[in-house]
Amino acid sequence: MNRRNFIRTGSLAGITFSALGIGACATSSTGNEVKAESASAAETGPETFSLNEATIPDLQRRMQRGELTSKAITQLYLDRIKAVDQNGPKTKSVIEVNPDALQIAEAMDQERKAGKVRGPLHGIPVMVKDNVDTHDKMSTSAGALALADNKAAKDAFIVSQLRAAGAVLIGKTNLSEWANFRSTESSSGWSGRGGQTKNAYVLDRTPCGSSSGSGVAVSANLCAVAVGTETNGSIVCPSAVSGVVGFKPTVGLVSRTGIIPISHTQDTAGPIARTVTDAAILLGVLAGVDAQDAVTKESTGKAHKDYTRFLDANALQGKRIGVEKSFLKGHVAIDALLQQALEQLKSKGATIVEVEVMKKIREVSGSSFKVLQYEFKDGVNKYLATANAQVKSLKDVIEWNKQHEATSMPFFKQEILEMSEKLGDLNTKEYQEAVKKQVSGSQAAIDQIMKEHNLDAISGPTYGPSWCIDLVNGDSFTGYGLSTPAAISGYPHITVPLGQVQGLPVGISFFGGAYSEPQLLGMAFAYEQVSKNRKAPQFLKTTIPS
Repeated sequence: MNRRNFIRTGSLAGITFSALGIGACATSSTGNEVKAESASAAETGPETFSLNEATIPDLQRRMQRGELTSKAITQLYLDRIKAVDQNGPKTKSVIEVNPDALQIAEAMDQERKAGKVRGPLHGIPVMVKDNVDTHDKMSTSAGALALADNKAAKDAFIVSQLRAAGAVLIGKTNLSEWANFRSTESSSGWSGRGGQTKNAYVLDRTPCGSSSGSGVAVSANLCAVAVGTETNGSIVCPSAVSGVVGFKPTVGLVSRTGIIPISHTQDTAGPIARTVTDAAILLGVLAGVDAQDAVTKESTGKAHKDYTRFLDANALQGKRIGVEKSFLKGHVAIDALLQQALEQLKSKGATIVEVEVMKKIREVSGSSFKVLQYEFKDGVNKYLATANAQVKSLKDVIEWNKQHEATSMPFFKQEILEMSEKLGDLNTKEYQEAVKKQVSGSQAAIDQIMKEHNLDAISGPTYGPSWCIDLVNGDSFTGYGLSTPAAISGYPHITVPLGQVQGLPVGISFFGGAYSEPQLLGMAFAYEQVSKNRKAPQFLKTTIPS
Protein backbone atom coordinates (compact mmCIF):
# COMPACT_ATOMS: atom_id res chain seq x y z
CA MET A 1 0.00 0.00 0.00
CA ASN A 2 1.12 3.54 -0.75
CA ARG A 3 0.48 5.91 2.12
CA ARG A 4 2.46 9.15 1.84
CA ASN A 5 -0.27 11.13 0.11
CA PHE A 6 -2.72 10.38 2.91
CA ILE A 7 -0.48 12.47 5.14
CA ARG A 8 0.42 15.17 2.65
CA THR A 9 -2.98 15.93 1.16
CA GLY A 10 -5.52 14.46 3.57
CA SER A 11 -7.37 13.09 0.57
CA LEU A 12 -6.83 10.84 -2.39
CA ALA A 13 -5.47 12.49 -5.50
CA GLY A 14 -5.56 11.26 -9.07
CA ILE A 15 -2.25 10.06 -10.38
CA THR A 16 -0.12 12.54 -12.30
CA PHE A 17 1.79 10.50 -14.85
CA SER A 18 3.97 13.36 -16.03
CA ALA A 19 5.43 13.77 -12.54
CA LEU A 20 6.35 10.14 -12.02
CA GLY A 21 9.84 10.44 -13.44
CA ILE A 22 10.31 7.94 -16.24
CA GLY A 23 13.87 9.01 -16.98
CA ALA A 24 17.07 7.52 -15.62
CA CYS A 25 17.66 7.29 -11.89
CA ALA A 26 21.29 8.37 -12.18
CA THR A 27 23.11 10.69 -14.55
CA SER A 28 26.72 11.55 -15.06
CA SER A 29 28.16 14.90 -14.07
CA THR A 30 28.70 15.69 -17.74
CA GLY A 31 25.02 15.23 -18.50
CA ASN A 32 25.59 12.23 -20.75
CA GLU A 33 22.63 9.92 -21.27
CA VAL A 34 22.36 6.96 -18.96
CA LYS A 35 22.46 3.56 -20.57
CA ALA A 36 20.95 0.31 -19.35
CA GLU A 37 22.84 -2.95 -19.58
CA SER A 38 22.40 -6.47 -18.35
CA ALA A 39 22.92 -6.91 -14.61
CA SER A 40 23.13 -10.67 -14.71
CA ALA A 41 25.17 -13.49 -16.04
CA ALA A 42 23.75 -15.41 -18.97
CA GLU A 43 22.31 -18.18 -16.81
CA THR A 44 19.89 -15.77 -15.08
CA GLY A 45 18.43 -14.48 -18.33
CA PRO A 46 14.79 -15.43 -18.85
CA GLU A 47 15.51 -16.99 -22.23
CA THR A 48 17.82 -19.62 -20.70
CA PHE A 49 15.50 -20.86 -17.95
CA SER A 50 13.70 -24.07 -18.89
CA LEU A 51 10.50 -23.02 -17.06
CA ASN A 52 10.53 -19.49 -18.43
CA GLU A 53 6.96 -18.10 -18.59
CA ALA A 54 5.54 -21.56 -17.81
CA THR A 55 1.86 -21.48 -16.85
CA ILE A 56 0.03 -23.76 -14.44
CA PRO A 57 -1.59 -25.70 -17.35
CA ASP A 58 1.88 -26.01 -18.97
CA LEU A 59 3.35 -27.49 -15.80
CA GLN A 60 0.41 -29.83 -15.29
CA ARG A 61 0.72 -31.18 -18.84
CA ARG A 62 4.42 -31.84 -18.36
CA MET A 63 3.76 -33.70 -15.11
CA GLN A 64 0.91 -35.66 -16.65
CA ARG A 65 3.16 -36.74 -19.53
CA GLY A 66 5.91 -37.76 -17.13
CA GLU A 67 8.33 -35.18 -18.56
CA LEU A 68 8.74 -33.52 -15.16
CA THR A 69 7.86 -34.26 -11.57
CA SER A 70 6.75 -31.73 -8.96
CA LYS A 71 10.05 -32.33 -7.19
CA ALA A 72 12.00 -31.54 -10.36
CA ILE A 73 9.94 -28.42 -11.00
CA THR A 74 10.43 -27.27 -7.41
CA GLN A 75 14.18 -27.86 -7.65
CA LEU A 76 14.33 -25.81 -10.86
CA TYR A 77 12.58 -22.90 -9.17
CA LEU A 78 14.84 -23.20 -6.10
CA ASP A 79 17.88 -23.05 -8.37
CA ARG A 80 16.35 -20.07 -10.15
CA ILE A 81 15.81 -18.28 -6.83
CA LYS A 82 19.44 -18.83 -5.93
CA ALA A 83 20.68 -17.62 -9.32
CA VAL A 84 18.46 -14.55 -9.64
CA ASP A 85 17.41 -13.52 -6.17
CA GLN A 86 20.49 -14.35 -4.15
CA ASN A 87 23.59 -14.65 -6.36
CA GLY A 88 22.72 -12.86 -9.59
CA PRO A 89 20.83 -9.56 -9.93
CA LYS A 90 19.81 -9.97 -6.27
CA THR A 91 16.23 -8.81 -6.69
CA LYS A 92 15.62 -9.71 -3.01
CA SER A 93 12.04 -10.73 -3.69
CA VAL A 94 12.22 -13.91 -1.60
CA ILE A 95 12.59 -13.37 2.12
CA GLU A 96 12.81 -17.05 3.02
CA VAL A 97 12.82 -20.40 1.19
CA ASN A 98 10.80 -23.26 2.64
CA PRO A 99 13.28 -25.98 3.73
CA ASP A 100 10.49 -28.56 3.34
CA ALA A 101 9.55 -27.59 -0.23
CA LEU A 102 11.16 -30.61 -1.91
CA GLN A 103 9.63 -32.97 0.65
CA ILE A 104 6.16 -31.51 -0.04
CA ALA A 105 6.72 -31.82 -3.77
CA GLU A 106 7.81 -35.44 -3.46
CA ALA A 107 4.65 -36.23 -1.47
CA MET A 108 2.55 -34.71 -4.27
CA ASP A 109 4.44 -36.85 -6.79
CA GLN A 110 3.64 -39.98 -4.81
CA GLU A 111 -0.04 -39.04 -4.76
CA ARG A 112 0.02 -38.53 -8.52
CA LYS A 113 1.61 -41.94 -9.02
CA ALA A 114 -1.17 -43.42 -6.91
CA GLY A 115 -3.76 -41.83 -9.19
CA LYS A 116 -4.72 -38.94 -6.94
CA VAL A 117 -4.57 -35.42 -8.36
CA ARG A 118 -6.16 -32.85 -6.07
CA GLY A 119 -6.72 -30.20 -8.71
CA PRO A 120 -4.94 -27.72 -10.97
CA LEU A 121 -2.52 -26.62 -8.21
CA HIS A 122 -1.39 -30.17 -7.43
CA GLY A 123 2.41 -30.09 -7.25
CA ILE A 124 2.65 -26.44 -8.33
CA PRO A 125 5.21 -24.22 -6.51
CA VAL A 126 3.50 -21.19 -4.94
CA MET A 127 4.89 -18.36 -2.83
CA VAL A 128 3.04 -16.38 -0.18
CA LYS A 129 3.72 -12.92 1.15
CA ASP A 130 5.51 -12.74 4.49
CA ASN A 131 2.49 -11.41 6.36
CA VAL A 132 0.62 -14.70 5.90
CA ASP A 133 0.89 -17.35 8.62
CA THR A 134 2.41 -20.70 7.65
CA HIS A 135 2.67 -23.41 10.28
CA ASP A 136 6.09 -24.69 9.27
CA LYS A 137 9.75 -23.80 9.68
CA MET A 138 9.32 -20.35 8.11
CA SER A 139 8.61 -17.17 10.08
CA THR A 140 5.76 -14.73 9.54
CA SER A 141 7.17 -11.26 10.16
CA ALA A 142 5.60 -8.67 7.83
CA GLY A 143 9.27 -7.98 7.09
CA ALA A 144 9.83 -6.58 10.60
CA LEU A 145 12.88 -7.59 12.62
CA ALA A 146 10.73 -7.39 15.75
CA LEU A 147 8.73 -10.36 14.42
CA ALA A 148 11.63 -12.33 12.96
CA ASP A 149 11.09 -15.12 15.51
CA ASN A 150 7.34 -15.40 14.91
CA LYS A 151 6.64 -19.03 14.02
CA ALA A 152 2.89 -19.36 13.45
CA ALA A 153 1.01 -21.88 15.58
CA LYS A 154 -1.23 -22.75 12.64
CA ASP A 155 -1.71 -21.99 8.99
CA ALA A 156 -3.67 -19.01 7.78
CA PHE A 157 -7.00 -20.12 6.34
CA ILE A 158 -5.82 -19.50 2.78
CA VAL A 159 -2.62 -21.49 3.40
CA SER A 160 -4.77 -24.42 4.52
CA GLN A 161 -6.67 -24.03 1.25
CA LEU A 162 -3.42 -24.07 -0.71
CA ARG A 163 -2.13 -27.16 1.05
CA ALA A 164 -5.44 -28.96 0.53
CA ALA A 165 -5.21 -28.13 -3.17
CA GLY A 166 -1.78 -29.77 -3.38
CA ALA A 167 0.27 -26.61 -3.80
CA VAL A 168 3.96 -26.66 -2.89
CA LEU A 169 4.74 -23.71 -0.60
CA ILE A 170 8.20 -22.91 -1.90
CA GLY A 171 8.83 -19.77 0.15
CA LYS A 172 7.81 -16.39 1.54
CA THR A 173 8.11 -13.17 -0.42
CA ASN A 174 9.59 -9.88 0.74
CA LEU A 175 7.33 -6.85 1.18
CA SER A 176 7.20 -3.25 2.24
CA GLU A 177 7.62 -3.63 6.00
CA TRP A 178 4.31 -3.75 7.88
CA ALA A 179 2.68 -3.72 4.44
CA ASN A 180 3.97 -0.15 4.05
CA PHE A 181 2.13 1.10 7.11
CA ARG A 182 5.13 2.21 9.13
CA SER A 183 6.43 5.54 7.84
CA THR A 184 5.39 8.44 5.63
CA GLU A 185 8.88 8.39 4.09
CA SER A 186 9.14 4.68 3.33
CA SER A 187 10.60 3.04 0.25
CA SER A 188 8.28 0.45 -1.27
CA GLY A 189 9.71 -3.03 -1.14
CA TRP A 190 12.09 -2.39 1.77
CA SER A 191 11.89 -4.37 4.98
CA GLY A 192 14.28 -4.71 7.88
CA ARG A 193 14.29 -8.46 7.47
CA GLY A 194 14.47 -8.71 3.69
CA GLY A 195 16.21 -5.53 2.53
CA GLN A 196 15.20 -3.65 -0.63
CA THR A 197 13.30 -5.58 -3.29
CA LYS A 198 14.26 -4.46 -6.80
CA ASN A 199 12.23 -4.27 -9.97
CA ALA A 200 13.28 -7.13 -12.27
CA TYR A 201 13.05 -4.95 -15.39
CA VAL A 202 15.44 -2.22 -14.25
CA LEU A 203 17.06 -2.90 -10.91
CA ASP A 204 17.27 0.68 -9.66
CA ARG A 205 13.50 1.02 -10.05
CA THR A 206 10.89 0.39 -7.39
CA PRO A 207 8.85 -2.84 -7.32
CA CYS A 208 6.02 -0.79 -5.73
CA GLY A 209 4.33 -2.30 -2.70
CA SER A 210 3.47 -3.67 -0.46
CA SER A 211 3.33 -7.08 -2.20
CA SER A 212 6.66 -6.21 -3.79
CA GLY A 213 8.29 -9.62 -3.57
CA SER A 214 5.23 -11.46 -4.85
CA GLY A 215 5.09 -9.26 -7.95
CA VAL A 216 8.82 -9.53 -8.67
CA ALA A 217 9.05 -13.27 -7.93
CA VAL A 218 6.26 -14.07 -10.37
CA SER A 219 7.59 -11.71 -13.04
CA ALA A 220 11.15 -13.06 -12.69
CA ASN A 221 9.91 -16.66 -12.99
CA LEU A 222 10.94 -17.66 -9.46
CA CYS A 223 7.64 -19.48 -8.93
CA ALA A 224 4.49 -20.31 -10.86
CA VAL A 225 2.17 -17.96 -8.96
CA ALA A 226 2.17 -16.03 -5.69
CA VAL A 227 -0.22 -14.68 -3.09
CA GLY A 228 -0.23 -10.98 -2.30
CA THR A 229 -2.36 -8.89 0.05
CA GLU A 230 -3.91 -5.48 -0.48
CA THR A 231 -5.36 -2.67 1.56
CA ASN A 232 -5.00 -0.03 -1.15
CA GLY A 233 -2.90 -0.83 -4.21
CA SER A 234 -0.69 -3.49 -2.63
CA ILE A 235 -1.56 -6.17 -5.17
CA VAL A 236 -2.34 -4.15 -8.28
CA CYS A 237 0.57 -1.68 -8.12
CA PRO A 238 3.38 -4.29 -7.73
CA SER A 239 1.69 -6.38 -10.42
CA ALA A 240 1.39 -3.46 -12.83
CA VAL A 241 5.01 -2.29 -12.50
CA SER A 242 6.23 -5.90 -12.73
CA GLY A 243 4.31 -6.63 -15.91
CA VAL A 244 2.05 -9.32 -14.45
CA VAL A 245 -1.60 -9.92 -13.59
CA GLY A 246 -2.81 -9.01 -10.12
CA PHE A 247 -6.32 -9.51 -8.74
CA LYS A 248 -7.69 -7.86 -5.61
CA PRO A 249 -10.95 -9.72 -4.87
CA THR A 250 -14.10 -8.39 -3.25
CA VAL A 251 -13.52 -8.02 0.49
CA GLY A 252 -15.28 -11.12 1.79
CA LEU A 253 -14.35 -13.55 -0.97
CA VAL A 254 -11.02 -14.53 0.61
CA SER A 255 -10.40 -15.07 4.33
CA ARG A 256 -8.03 -12.82 6.27
CA THR A 257 -7.62 -15.18 9.24
CA GLY A 258 -3.92 -15.65 9.96
CA ILE A 259 -2.82 -12.60 7.97
CA ILE A 260 -1.11 -9.72 9.80
CA PRO A 261 -3.73 -7.01 9.37
CA ILE A 262 -4.10 -3.35 8.56
CA SER A 263 -7.79 -2.84 7.93
CA HIS A 264 -10.70 -5.23 8.35
CA THR A 265 -12.80 -3.07 6.00
CA GLN A 266 -10.24 -3.13 3.15
CA ASP A 267 -7.77 -6.00 3.62
CA THR A 268 -7.83 -9.00 1.32
CA ALA A 269 -5.42 -11.53 -0.12
CA GLY A 270 -5.36 -12.24 -3.82
CA PRO A 271 -3.48 -13.89 -6.70
CA ILE A 272 -0.49 -12.58 -8.64
CA ALA A 273 0.31 -14.47 -11.84
CA ARG A 274 1.77 -14.12 -15.31
CA THR A 275 -1.56 -14.86 -17.01
CA VAL A 276 -5.23 -14.26 -16.29
CA THR A 277 -5.79 -18.02 -16.47
CA ASP A 278 -3.30 -18.71 -13.68
CA ALA A 279 -4.80 -15.90 -11.59
CA ALA A 280 -8.25 -17.44 -12.04
CA ILE A 281 -6.97 -20.87 -10.98
CA LEU A 282 -5.37 -19.49 -7.83
CA LEU A 283 -8.41 -17.35 -6.97
CA GLY A 284 -10.64 -20.43 -7.00
CA VAL A 285 -8.39 -22.08 -4.40
CA LEU A 286 -8.13 -19.01 -2.17
CA ALA A 287 -11.87 -18.25 -2.08
CA GLY A 288 -13.93 -19.80 0.69
CA VAL A 289 -16.13 -19.17 3.70
CA ASP A 290 -14.18 -19.07 6.98
CA ALA A 291 -16.08 -19.22 10.27
CA GLN A 292 -13.37 -17.10 11.91
CA ASP A 293 -13.74 -14.29 9.37
CA ALA A 294 -17.37 -13.21 9.51
CA VAL A 295 -17.26 -11.10 6.35
CA THR A 296 -16.61 -14.22 4.24
CA LYS A 297 -20.15 -15.40 5.01
CA GLU A 298 -21.31 -12.72 2.60
CA SER A 299 -19.66 -14.66 -0.22
CA THR A 300 -21.94 -17.67 0.28
CA GLY A 301 -23.45 -18.51 -3.09
CA LYS A 302 -21.30 -15.86 -4.80
CA ALA A 303 -17.91 -17.59 -4.78
CA HIS A 304 -16.75 -20.13 -7.36
CA LYS A 305 -14.28 -22.98 -7.14
CA ASP A 306 -13.46 -22.78 -10.83
CA TYR A 307 -13.10 -19.25 -12.17
CA THR A 308 -11.50 -20.48 -15.38
CA ARG A 309 -14.94 -21.27 -16.78
CA PHE A 310 -15.56 -17.53 -17.10
CA LEU A 311 -12.54 -17.02 -19.34
CA ASP A 312 -13.87 -16.29 -22.81
CA ALA A 313 -11.97 -14.60 -25.65
CA ASN A 314 -15.29 -13.03 -26.67
CA ALA A 315 -16.19 -11.79 -23.20
CA LEU A 316 -15.89 -8.13 -24.25
CA GLN A 317 -18.66 -8.46 -26.81
CA GLY A 318 -21.51 -6.12 -25.85
CA LYS A 319 -19.76 -4.86 -22.71
CA ARG A 320 -19.82 -1.20 -21.69
CA ILE A 321 -16.60 -0.04 -20.05
CA GLY A 322 -16.19 3.32 -18.34
CA VAL A 323 -12.77 4.94 -18.68
CA GLU A 324 -11.63 7.42 -16.06
CA LYS A 325 -11.66 10.76 -17.90
CA SER A 326 -8.83 12.33 -15.91
CA PHE A 327 -6.49 9.51 -16.98
CA LEU A 328 -6.99 9.98 -20.72
CA LYS A 329 -4.32 12.68 -20.94
CA GLY A 330 -1.39 12.58 -18.56
CA HIS A 331 1.83 11.29 -20.11
CA VAL A 332 2.22 11.07 -23.86
CA ALA A 333 3.57 7.49 -23.85
CA ILE A 334 0.88 6.19 -21.50
CA ASP A 335 -1.78 8.06 -23.45
CA ALA A 336 -0.69 6.21 -26.58
CA LEU A 337 -0.77 2.83 -24.85
CA LEU A 338 -4.21 3.54 -23.41
CA GLN A 339 -5.62 4.63 -26.75
CA GLN A 340 -4.30 1.45 -28.33
CA ALA A 341 -5.92 -0.59 -25.56
CA LEU A 342 -9.26 1.19 -26.02
CA GLU A 343 -9.17 0.42 -29.73
CA GLN A 344 -8.45 -3.23 -28.93
CA LEU A 345 -11.36 -3.32 -26.48
CA LYS A 346 -13.65 -1.84 -29.11
CA SER A 347 -12.40 -4.30 -31.72
CA LYS A 348 -13.65 -7.10 -29.48
CA GLY A 349 -17.11 -5.57 -29.19
CA ALA A 350 -16.85 -3.27 -26.17
CA THR A 351 -18.32 0.22 -25.95
CA ILE A 352 -16.13 2.85 -24.24
CA VAL A 353 -17.70 5.58 -22.10
CA GLU A 354 -15.82 8.44 -20.40
CA VAL A 355 -16.60 8.70 -16.66
CA GLU A 356 -15.34 10.63 -13.63
CA VAL A 357 -14.84 8.21 -10.77
CA MET A 358 -11.91 9.82 -8.98
CA LYS A 359 -13.74 13.12 -8.50
CA LYS A 360 -16.59 11.42 -6.65
CA ILE A 361 -14.26 9.18 -4.64
CA ARG A 362 -12.32 12.19 -3.32
CA GLU A 363 -15.53 13.52 -1.80
CA VAL A 364 -15.85 10.51 0.52
CA SER A 365 -12.22 9.54 1.10
CA GLY A 366 -10.92 12.37 3.25
CA SER A 367 -10.85 10.24 6.42
CA SER A 368 -9.46 7.08 4.83
CA PHE A 369 -6.06 7.27 6.49
CA LYS A 370 -7.62 7.79 9.91
CA VAL A 371 -9.84 4.73 9.42
CA LEU A 372 -6.80 2.64 8.59
CA GLN A 373 -4.92 3.85 11.65
CA TYR A 374 -7.76 2.91 14.00
CA GLU A 375 -8.21 -0.52 12.41
CA PHE A 376 -4.46 -1.17 12.25
CA LYS A 377 -4.01 -0.61 15.98
CA ASP A 378 -6.99 -2.83 16.79
CA GLY A 379 -6.03 -5.60 14.38
CA VAL A 380 -2.31 -5.73 15.14
CA ASN A 381 -2.90 -5.82 18.89
CA LYS A 382 -5.28 -8.77 18.45
CA TYR A 383 -2.85 -10.58 16.15
CA LEU A 384 0.22 -10.06 18.35
CA ALA A 385 -1.60 -11.02 21.55
CA THR A 386 -1.63 -14.67 20.45
CA ALA A 387 1.42 -14.72 18.15
CA ASN A 388 4.69 -16.49 18.95
CA ALA A 389 6.65 -13.25 18.78
CA GLN A 390 8.65 -11.39 21.42
CA VAL A 391 6.40 -8.35 20.96
CA LYS A 392 2.79 -8.65 22.09
CA SER A 393 1.32 -5.29 21.13
CA LEU A 394 1.78 -2.33 18.83
CA LYS A 395 3.29 -0.46 21.77
CA ASP A 396 5.85 -3.24 22.18
CA VAL A 397 6.76 -3.00 18.49
CA ILE A 398 7.35 0.73 18.74
CA GLU A 399 9.59 0.32 21.79
CA TRP A 400 11.48 -2.59 20.23
CA ASN A 401 12.22 -0.51 17.13
CA LYS A 402 13.50 2.35 19.27
CA GLN A 403 15.83 0.00 21.15
CA HIS A 404 17.14 -1.45 17.86
CA GLU A 405 17.01 1.72 15.78
CA ALA A 406 20.28 1.16 13.93
CA THR A 407 19.06 -2.07 12.36
CA SER A 408 15.27 -1.69 12.35
CA MET A 409 15.07 1.96 11.25
CA PRO A 410 18.24 2.77 9.26
CA PHE A 411 16.46 4.73 6.51
CA PHE A 412 13.04 5.83 7.76
CA LYS A 413 11.25 5.84 11.08
CA GLN A 414 7.84 4.70 12.38
CA GLU A 415 5.57 7.76 12.42
CA ILE A 416 2.49 5.80 11.30
CA LEU A 417 2.94 3.19 14.03
CA GLU A 418 3.22 5.96 16.61
CA MET A 419 0.23 7.92 15.28
CA SER A 420 -1.88 4.77 15.31
CA GLU A 421 -0.88 3.89 18.88
CA LYS A 422 -2.15 7.26 20.13
CA LEU A 423 -5.69 6.63 18.87
CA GLY A 424 -8.59 5.12 20.79
CA ASP A 425 -10.52 1.93 20.10
CA LEU A 426 -13.12 1.17 17.42
CA ASN A 427 -15.93 2.53 19.62
CA THR A 428 -14.53 6.03 19.14
CA LYS A 429 -17.08 8.35 17.50
CA GLU A 430 -14.47 9.72 15.09
CA TYR A 431 -13.77 6.23 13.76
CA GLN A 432 -17.37 5.10 13.48
CA GLU A 433 -18.43 8.19 11.55
CA ALA A 434 -15.43 8.04 9.24
CA VAL A 435 -15.75 4.37 8.35
CA LYS A 436 -19.47 4.65 7.65
CA LYS A 437 -18.92 7.61 5.34
CA GLN A 438 -16.03 5.95 3.54
CA VAL A 439 -17.49 2.51 2.84
CA SER A 440 -21.10 3.40 2.11
CA GLY A 441 -20.11 6.60 0.31
CA SER A 442 -17.59 4.96 -1.99
CA GLN A 443 -19.88 2.04 -2.81
CA ALA A 444 -22.76 4.40 -3.56
CA ALA A 445 -20.55 6.55 -5.79
CA ILE A 446 -19.30 3.61 -7.86
CA ASP A 447 -22.73 1.97 -8.02
CA GLN A 448 -24.30 5.23 -9.17
CA ILE A 449 -21.77 5.75 -11.96
CA MET A 450 -22.13 2.17 -13.17
CA LYS A 451 -25.91 2.35 -13.12
CA GLU A 452 -26.07 5.78 -14.74
CA HIS A 453 -23.92 4.68 -17.68
CA ASN A 454 -25.04 1.02 -17.70
CA LEU A 455 -21.43 -0.11 -17.21
CA ASP A 456 -19.98 -3.59 -16.82
CA ALA A 457 -16.62 -2.31 -15.54
CA ILE A 458 -14.51 0.81 -15.03
CA SER A 459 -11.04 0.98 -16.56
CA GLY A 460 -7.89 3.06 -16.93
CA PRO A 461 -4.11 2.82 -16.37
CA THR A 462 -3.46 1.10 -13.05
CA TYR A 463 -0.45 3.24 -12.12
CA GLY A 464 2.35 5.01 -13.93
CA PRO A 465 5.74 3.39 -14.61
CA SER A 466 8.10 2.40 -11.82
CA TRP A 467 9.97 5.28 -10.16
CA CYS A 468 13.53 5.34 -8.83
CA ILE A 469 14.31 3.57 -5.57
CA ASP A 470 15.23 6.25 -3.03
CA LEU A 471 16.02 5.15 0.51
CA VAL A 472 16.79 8.73 1.52
CA ASN A 473 13.58 10.47 0.44
CA GLY A 474 11.25 7.51 0.03
CA ASP A 475 8.73 6.90 -2.74
CA SER A 476 8.41 9.71 -5.25
CA PHE A 477 5.08 9.09 -6.96
CA THR A 478 2.68 11.99 -6.64
CA GLY A 479 -0.70 10.31 -6.43
CA TYR A 480 -2.83 7.21 -6.70
CA GLY A 481 -3.94 5.29 -9.73
CA LEU A 482 -7.16 3.35 -9.96
CA SER A 483 -6.56 1.33 -6.80
CA THR A 484 -8.39 3.65 -4.40
CA PRO A 485 -12.02 3.42 -5.60
CA ALA A 486 -11.99 -0.38 -5.46
CA ALA A 487 -9.94 -0.42 -2.24
CA ILE A 488 -12.12 1.77 -0.03
CA SER A 489 -15.35 0.29 -1.40
CA GLY A 490 -14.12 -3.29 -0.99
CA TYR A 491 -14.84 -4.00 -4.66
CA PRO A 492 -12.81 -6.31 -6.95
CA HIS A 493 -10.00 -5.01 -9.17
CA ILE A 494 -7.77 -6.72 -11.73
CA THR A 495 -4.71 -5.34 -13.53
CA VAL A 496 -3.32 -6.75 -16.79
CA PRO A 497 -0.17 -5.68 -18.68
CA LEU A 498 -0.87 -2.61 -20.83
CA GLY A 499 2.61 -2.28 -22.36
CA GLN A 500 5.91 -0.63 -21.55
CA VAL A 501 7.26 2.91 -21.33
CA GLN A 502 11.02 3.00 -21.89
CA GLY A 503 11.24 -0.64 -20.84
CA LEU A 504 9.12 -0.14 -17.70
CA PRO A 505 5.80 -2.02 -17.56
CA VAL A 506 2.44 -0.37 -16.90
CA GLY A 507 -0.90 -2.05 -16.38
CA ILE A 508 -4.53 -1.48 -17.28
CA SER A 509 -7.24 -1.90 -14.65
CA PHE A 510 -10.76 -3.29 -14.71
CA PHE A 511 -12.93 -3.00 -11.60
CA GLY A 512 -16.61 -3.33 -10.86
CA GLY A 513 -19.23 -3.99 -8.22
CA ALA A 514 -19.17 -6.50 -5.38
CA TYR A 515 -18.54 -10.11 -6.43
CA SER A 516 -18.16 -9.25 -10.10
CA GLU A 517 -15.02 -11.42 -10.31
CA PRO A 518 -16.41 -13.65 -13.10
CA GLN A 519 -17.18 -10.70 -15.36
CA LEU A 520 -13.88 -8.94 -14.64
CA LEU A 521 -11.85 -12.09 -15.28
CA GLY A 522 -13.68 -12.62 -18.55
CA MET A 523 -13.01 -9.09 -19.78
CA ALA A 524 -9.41 -9.13 -18.60
CA PHE A 525 -8.83 -12.46 -20.33
CA ALA A 526 -10.35 -11.23 -23.59
CA TYR A 527 -8.14 -8.13 -23.47
CA GLU A 528 -5.07 -10.21 -22.64
CA GLN A 529 -5.69 -12.46 -25.64
CA VAL A 530 -6.01 -9.59 -28.10
CA SER A 531 -3.13 -7.53 -26.64
CA LYS A 532 -0.50 -10.03 -25.43
CA ASN A 533 1.58 -7.32 -23.74
CA ARG A 534 3.43 -9.47 -21.20
CA LYS A 535 7.21 -9.44 -21.70
CA ALA A 536 9.65 -11.20 -19.39
CA PRO A 537 12.13 -8.93 -17.54
CA GLN A 538 15.75 -8.64 -18.60
CA PHE A 539 17.25 -7.55 -15.23
CA LEU A 540 18.77 -4.34 -16.55
CA LYS A 541 20.74 -1.96 -14.37
CA THR A 542 21.25 1.74 -14.88
CA THR A 543 24.95 2.68 -15.07
CA ILE A 544 26.88 5.88 -15.60
CA PRO A 545 28.91 5.59 -18.82
CA SER A 546 32.64 5.66 -18.31
